[in-house]
Amino acid sequence: MAMNHPLYDVIIIGGGPAGLTGGIYTGRESLSTLLLEKGLCGGWPNLTGTIENYPGFPEGINGMDLAARLKAQAEKFGVEIREFEEVRKVVPGGEGIRVETAKGGYRARSLIAAPGSRARPLGVPGERELLGKGVSYCATCDGPLYREKEVAVVGGGNAALEEALFLTRFASRVHLVHRRDRFRGEKYVVGELEETGKVSFVMESVPVSIDGEKAVESLTVKNRAGGGETRLEVEGVFIFVGVDPNTECLRGAVELDGEGFILTDPEMLTSLPAAFAAGDARSGNVRQIAAACGEGTVAALGVRGLLVEY
Repeated sequence: MAMNHPLYDVIIIGGGPAGLTGGIYTGRESLSTLLLEKGLCGGWPNLTGTIENYPGFPEGINGMDLAARLKAQAEKFGVEIREFEEVRKVVPGGEGIRVETAKGGYRARSLIAAPGSRARPLGVPGERELLGKGVSYCATCDGPLYREKEVAVVGGGNAALEEALFLTRFASRVHLVHRRDRFRGEKYVVGELEETGKVSFVMESVPVSIDGEKAVESLTVKNRAGGGETRLEVEGVFIFVGVDPNTECLRGAVELDGEGFILTDPEMLTSLPAAFAAGDARSGNVRQIAAACGEGTVAALGVRGLLVEY
């Protein structure tokens, strides 16, 4: 692959909070920085309504607004951002680290891998067939389509709880399905869900199938304790049962854990010298925006330690 590009000080893979924060720091150090994002910059915040737990915004902030601010701040410090350019492969060795995309190849003295994650599917019958026909992984995107309709949310973490709360603005009823007898998410959000009076808690239950001919008509769940099955008459099923990392491009370049997340030391350094990782694709990340920003900071400081002489 022909490469006519300069040797950057650092290439950042991913334009979510971790990658953009890393860019803010490397840009401020006057390190030539190229950020490659497969879609629009912002990551998960772009799919989130009001974010209430990001420090400094007591009234909350819209996810897309936060993403736009982070991008603008990175650009202010000279970060070259290329959206809609997905990284296909990272190749160590030679002169620097080589990063290949569909549009070309780039080289850098260091790397910050912050490719983020994607929603994990349930893997039940009807899920794939009815995707976009009632099955969704983004309440913020599709919630307004379900005004005065009953929907189900599957999951028990913060994402599921917050998206269920968002859906109460539109749906007549939200059935929150969770496999355990208690939620993993914040108790504060659980309390807000209870106060709406619009949420049915379907605990210790797992989805068996998503049913419907041309669109979702119901969700069948099985009680883990008694074994009985219940059919929930819903027109929408929103799935939030975890994430899978976008690390296919890094296989063979850095060490990954059994689920494909990037292994690092406490300084965010990967198994590849001069390559750091941050954000949702890093093994052990708690998958919160504030944590991603913190990891992006640590990774960028690691790059500075390698490249900047004092």
